[in-house]
Amino acid sequence: MTSAVTCATLLGSVPEPRRTPGSGLERVVSDGVNDGEKLSGVTDGRGVRAALSTQRAEDSSESREEERVPEGRDPDPDALFPGGAGRPLSLNLTRQAPWWQEEYKGQVNLHVFEDWCGGAVGHLRRNLHFPLPSCEPLPPQTRTTVRKLAVSPKWKNYGLRIFGFIHPARDGDVQFSVASDDNSEFWLSPTASPCPFSVTLQTGSEWTAPGEFTKFSSQVSKPRRLMASRRYYFELLHKQDDRGSDHVEVGWRAFLPGLKFEVIGSAHISLYTDESALKMDHVAHVPQSPASHVGGRLLQEEPRADMLRPDPRDTFFLTPRVEPWSLENVLEPCAYAPTYVVKDFPIARYQGLQFVYLSFVYPNDHTRLTHMETDNKCFYRESPLYLERFGFYKYMKMDREEGEEDEEEEVQRRAFLFLNPDGECPQRPPAPSAGPALLRPRAPAPATQGSREGQAREPGLTAPTADSNSSSEAQPVTSFLSLSQVSRLQLPGENEEEEEGDDEEGAQGEEAASEDSEEKAGPARGRWREDAINWQRTFSVGNVDFEMLRSDWNDLRCNVSGNLQLPEAEAVDVVAQYMERLNARHGGRYALLRIVNVEKRRDSARGSRFLLELELQERGGRRLRLSEYVFLRLPGARAGDTDGDGDSPEPAPAASARPDGRPELCRPLRLAWRQDVMVHFIVPVKNQARWVVQFLADMAALHARTGDSRFSVILVDFESEDMDVERALRAAPLPRYRYLRRTGNFERSAGLQAGVAAVEDASSIVFLCDLHIHFPPGILDGIRKHCVEGRLAFAPVVMRLGCGSSPGDPHGYWEVNGFGLFGIYKSDFDRIGGMNTEEFRDQWGGEDWELLDRVLQAGLEVERLRVRNFYHHFHSKRGMWGVRSRKAARKEAP
Repeated sequence: MTSAVTCATLLGSVPEPRRTPGSGLERVVSDGVNDGEKLSGVTDGRGVRAALSTQRAEDSSESREEERVPEGRDPDPDALFPGGAGRPLSLNLTRQAPWWQEEYKGQVNLHVFEDWCGGAVGHLRRNLHFPLPSCEPLPPQTRTTVRKLAVSPKWKNYGLRIFGFIHPARDGDVQFSVASDDNSEFWLSPTASPCPFSVTLQTGSEWTAPGEFTKFSSQVSKPRRLMASRRYYFELLHKQDDRGSDHVEVGWRAFLPGLKFEVIGSAHISLYTDESALKMDHVAHVPQSPASHVGGRLLQEEPRADMLRPDPRDTFFLTPRVEPWSLENVLEPCAYAPTYVVKDFPIARYQGLQFVYLSFVYPNDHTRLTHMETDNKCFYRESPLYLERFGFYKYMKMDREEGEEDEEEEVQRRAFLFLNPDGECPQRPPAPSAGPALLRPRAPAPATQGSREGQAREPGLTAPTADSNSSSEAQPVTSFLSLSQVSRLQLPGENEEEEEGDDEEGAQGEEAASEDSEEKAGPARGRWREDAINWQRTFSVGNVDFEMLRSDWNDLRCNVSGNLQLPEAEAVDVVAQYMERLNARHGGRYALLRIVNVEKRRDSARGSRFLLELELQERGGRRLRLSEYVFLRLPGARAGDTDGDGDSPEPAPAASARPDGRPELCRPLRLAWRQDVMVHFIVPVKNQARWVVQFLADMAALHARTGDSRFSVILVDFESEDMDVERALRAAPLPRYRYLRRTGNFERSAGLQAGVAAVEDASSIVFLCDLHIHFPPGILDGIRKHCVEGRLAFAPVVMRLGCGSSPGDPHGYWEVNGFGLFGIYKSDFDRIGGMNTEEFRDQWGGEDWELLDRVLQAGLEVERLRVRNFYHHFHSKRGMWGVRSRKAARKEAP
């Protein structure tokens, strides 16, 4: 008893992680889960796929997984509690595996901790009955077993501790992933002992949809070598609050390109020990592991946004580039004239937005704002009201037990009654909606078991099935917003008899009234009946990838979604072709270390353009960077007009297909980017002293960090009175700068035009810029890669920060509608006529869309990508553009 009391007092000193994405424990997974790191060790194009199946992730220098605690040793308490603050008496960890027998296979242990609020695993660790390693274990509320690692009790305010052993089917490298609503952690030991652990995963400290195994970078492990002759101890911790679609599942997959995660089923799990004959107060057998503590080691502040985690793209520009002559004649030249270019096509005012297409990116660059989806679920393409009422249960197929068939049909009918008040069940459940979802579900409890089971069996509801490379929009669906004012008590068919059946079916999601109303009404028919909770309820779910529902149209409705994701198999296939041709040309001189970045622009009629960025190792030891455009031409595709002016004859087309009839790579003519081209940042300013100082400091830091001197800053000053802009520009440690002074009111179009006119070299890039921008280190390289003279212009998407947000803690949204940040060659800018200074004078807004119209009509492609760590600072419009305040205007009035 004394030990229990002591542990209860210690709970107050255990730090609680904040419920933010990425917080809680030191993350085990690096962005090596980005599938681009899967190719280390590949030596040629032919060996890409072979190396994927044999490479061991432990050899990767990019790994940031936790260092293993030496077997047989406890974690150092000084590392857990620096300075002795809150330090427990000792960590009584279980270091030996228990006695095990074959009959244990097919299920794992489940401990339930009920009536505990909060949605983070940190909240679960504060529960008095949760087994801390420094305390004598206390019994949980419920001890039972489950038959697969996919559990959905359909309840609220509870926590789960699932533990046991995993039995691999065969030897090989395996990746794990965990998905849940709300928060979860998955711990895997390299042995059968509960201590130490080598793999730890977490759902960010946020939530995912069922089967959404790749939402957070922290969800997916690096590959681990497992052996079929061994068993591996694991723990799965899950915390659910009082809202959302409760579920937790663990998936695994062999380390091969294109494979999807599958839920770990009964054939590959076993009990830690048999608790069926034990009394609840028997706790000596309960394993004590680092997973029970706060991450098993010192808490560290984790990035709130996945985008803040290191990515090879962020610094790849520092790697020396492969000499251009080495890449000549690797691929045969071919004409490049995509069908989506609208040269000389009449475009109505401001309609150029409709002709801008998005590019696909591989590996995942984590530009999706997952940390903002609690308030904005537009990425999931579901009706807000539907999500609030039913959550994501339709993607889950509950595992049915004997005797549930009749009950299930009845509950399914009642679930659809909400969507069809007339009482006629529709033939199909609603399809995903294209409208934005703004609020996270806050229903007092999830929906019924039967309603979700029935929906899951309808065709097309287990997982999205649209082609991720499709250029067509998702099919429109019926909106449920008209039902927003219909309360549950007013729905037809909801009579007293049906309400009585709610408790019998354990369907808390279909309750007719809140707890408060139940208390006022008193117990029905003189007795009190509790909801039945099935803690052993498991479910089946596919690998739900909502990216498959997106198209390459410029979506202006959802501002938290990231760049489109290119399927891994497609990226690997293109890279394999290129490496095969490269080494055929150079006799195996280059070895592929990893795929850093692949960007695809799709043309369904003629083929796809790819930007390949690969890290190569030259024979002799040098690491080099390859960054080239290639074209995957479709068999029989017509070349079209390469220039549009007829000045240069079209070369003989390359072979359009391989002997097997598949498309083959070629080198697109006039689509090579220049690494040494000068970039001019054009910024008009007026009376923005603090932001001018900040901008100059950021540009100086960019120069210092990159060592790149091939850029200049041109400030166009409209008679600023709050500082000497020219003097500040001279004092800034910039490689090149220019100060231009203009009189009169602030005019953005005129300022940008004056800045571009001051650039003498027509074969340099001008970047039309804003003053309140935070640039990532790779911005110069990104502008150069996506600007090609006569071919490409670049309109990067900036993340607009909210009030109180900063680049270190970014909360906001992608500015999907704005094209004010624009990179283009000066020769192309002059050819389209420059800025419209006549129509847009002191009027602000619209000049970017008008410029976009003319850029597209000139036959240029506009590359549109969300750029990592590219921010627009929050600011008010007070004092901008020389606008006088009301008080000053009154003083000047006669």
